[in-house]
Amino acid sequence: MTKIIGTKNEIPSMLNRRKFIRNSVAAVAGLAAFRANGMSYFAGNQGLKDLYKNDFLIGAALGSQIFMREDTDILNFIAGEFSSITMENAMKWSNIHPAEDKWQFDIPDKFVDFAMNNNMHMLGHVLVWHSQVPKDIFLDESGNRLTKNALLKRMESHIQTVVHRYKGKVNAWDVVNESITPEDGWRKSPWLEIIGPEFMDRAFHLAHEADPDCHLLYNDYGMDSPKRRDFVVQMVKDFKKKGVPIHGIGMQGHYHLESPTIKEIETSIEAFASTGMRVHFTELDVDVLPYDWERSAEVSTNVEYAQSLNPYVEGLPKDVNDKLTRRYEELFKLFLKHRDKIDRVTFWGTSDADSWKNNFPVRGRTNYPLLFDRQRNPKDAYHAVAALKQ
Repeated sequence: MTKIIGTKNEIPSMLNRRKFIRNSVAAVAGLAAFRANGMSYFAGNQGLKDLYKNDFLIGAALGSQIFMREDTDILNFIAGEFSSITMENAMKWSNIHPAEDKWQFDIPDKFVDFAMNNNMHMLGHVLVWHSQVPKDIFLDESGNRLTKNALLKRMESHIQTVVHRYKGKVNAWDVVNESITPEDGWRKSPWLEIIGPEFMDRAFHLAHEADPDCHLLYNDYGMDSPKRRDFVVQMVKDFKKKGVPIHGIGMQGHYHLESPTIKEIETSIEAFASTGMRVHFTELDVDVLPYDWERSAEVSTNVEYAQSLNPYVEGLPKDVNDKLTRRYEELFKLFLKHRDKIDRVTFWGTSDADSWKNNFPVRGRTNYPLLFDRQRNPKDAYHAVAALKQ
């Protein structure tokens, strides 16, 4: 049974009740003051970015609505807790370049300005991906599939325009995203079908030419899968032989309470680092809801809503909350063990309220995958992660 704060036994008199209310109001005001000054209000006024400053960057993915609303409250909260930020969608091709002659830089520009004003690391996401691209990107004016040379020119124009615009500001780019599958190796995307595997080589060369000082990554989900891991390791080795400028591997980190195992994640960290790559956890969250489909972060996955898949609408039971806390504690113990190999740990969202896991792969659920609840209060998992550095 949930313990109710402020019961008759805990506040036996009106005087104590008034004192309780005054203290509660003061506490809320204190939190607001910390937010307004862009400081963390947890862990002795040290956010995770401060606690982990000597280990790796702590990041968060930001939705466009934050900048559209100019939400100073959440921006101050972000500046207090995180040292790195990623745009969740605004820098993807369909958003920043929705048509051949149309560019939308307003939100990305605000993102860059915010990061620079707060001395934050910026990750650009993403230059080449098979998803969230304009439907006609692979077609000519007659509706026919583009030739290889035409698509290469289109990719070249896009990458050079975007990367050059933010040259010297964006610190790292996810150059190519989710282009490998454990079953097939190279994903059978239009990029592969029209250009061939060399589209990857060319994308990295183009990004490097546009900003030679930028850190360039390949990013994917399910990187604990032995087949995908082995394919990526061999790909990196081949890239290095050919002089392709790749510097890091992004392990998205869309995990569940019990899978993958810590050992599976660790094996991939060690394998990627052995090739000379820096390791980034780029989209970390922990799904606490039941699922009856194959574990995947493939964005095309869509499962029909069922009440049995949404059991915690009224709140997370203590036993599940405890499992979430232990899971995050185990993950960050692993990250700290390999801090010499890891550059960044980024959460995919800032709080449970804005997590994509509320709608993926089932729309309309209530999920609890991050360290902050829907009111941006720190959860037990937050305190467990912070305690590892206190």
